[in-house]
Amino acid sequence: MSVERVPVSQLADRLGQRVRVCGWVAGVHDGGRLVWLRDRTGVGRLALEGPSPGMTEEAAVDATGTVVASDDGGVAVAVDAVEVVGAVLAPLPVDASSPLDQRLDWRFLDLRRRPNLLTFEVQTTAERAMRRLWAEDGFVELHSPKLRAHPNASGRELFTVGYFGADAYLAQSPQFYKQMAMAAGFERVFEIGPVFRANPHVTDRHDTEFVSVDVELSWIASSEEVMAYEERWLQQVVAEVAAEHGDDIRRTFGVEVVVPEVPFPRIPLEAARTIVEKAGPAQPPGDLDPAGERALGEHVAREHGHELVFVTEYPAATRPFYHMRTEDGSGLTRSFDLLWKGLEVTTGAQREHRHDRVVGQARDRGVALEPIDYYLDCFRFGCPPHGGFGFGLTRMLMCLLGRGDVRDVTFLHRGRDRLRP
Repeated sequence: MSVERVPVSQLADRLGQRVRVCGWVAGVHDGGRLVWLRDRTGVGRLALEGPSPGMTEEAAVDATGTVVASDDGGVAVAVDAVEVVGAVLAPLPVDASSPLDQRLDWRFLDLRRRPNLLTFEVQTTAERAMRRLWAEDGFVELHSPKLRAHPNASGRELFTVGYFGADAYLAQSPQFYKQMAMAAGFERVFEIGPVFRANPHVTDRHDTEFVSVDVELSWIASSEEVMAYEERWLQQVVAEVAAEHGDDIRRTFGVEVVVPEVPFPRIPLEAARTIVEKAGPAQPPGDLDPAGERALGEHVAREHGHELVFVTEYPAATRPFYHMRTEDGSGLTRSFDLLWKGLEVTTGAQREHRHDRVVGQARDRGVALEPIDYYLDCFRFGCPPHGGFGFGLTRMLMCLLGRGDVRDVTFLHRGRDRLRP
């Protein structure tokens, strides 16, 4: 008769029962008679009659035995059969104290550490919460193509790939396709998928391939409706993460998951620039740089008691041509960024849905119309008012877990200097 495999976190509930446990050796003591065994749920103890060949740290082990009480009030598995199913064939190349770049070279070993597993458990819970909320709100899921026939308007940060004797370009965003879905009458759509940007910067917040969470809504009256939807959505996502993992995050990372109150503060960009420059760092025209975003985050935490803030009304010159202007002839757009603890996690806007205006704005910005004729056609046959946002999944994890480097919260990071493993 086969013996049921039991997670080590449940051993205390199986006292006196014969069980099977599987995992990796986390430590060997007492001349090989006591082995600490780690699986994805925690660490348990194996009591062996004597040392077993190959029982070294990080070896993969399959053991069977009876759960017994130990002298310190815990439990152990008194092993009667054990097999090293995956031997360690060389000295371990990394440990928790190794530099991050070295740990990334051996990412599968680094991912065995509990903090890294917790990171992706949190990601899973967050995505599950997102999808549940979208289902409740009647959203349709998209899987947009990642190969484009033409480059974007600026031609910057694009990856070019061969495509049957021609060039194609990896998509930087599903934006045009989300808007196509609005013109198609889908009304509410979302996508969780990869995007690609040939970003030359090597920083703790940039990567060349990442997961974008994209949302688009029809029949809106303003960008305020988009912000109101995002803050309610994000509040509920964070609430589910806090309920599922809050204690574990506190123990592991020393971070308190704060469920944000709604509405989030809203500050027009020019007012935000004034706040930031009073604090010290001069800002580039038309936006906030990373130091400015951090300074604004500190101001909002201090003055509003909030971790998040919408920065609104960006100049048209710094935003895509399809962002709607605040009014006729205005140099400002109905757009926003969402900052979380001083880190930009969202860019969003109400889109211009009127054909003559979106064409005029494209021409004003020097955008060639012929390569995007398929996109402009969406506005020729009755397109509803709409808007949406793109949300950075890895940056959310950085904020939730207090991690300072995007590489720590990415399963396999891609950057200018990293294409493997």
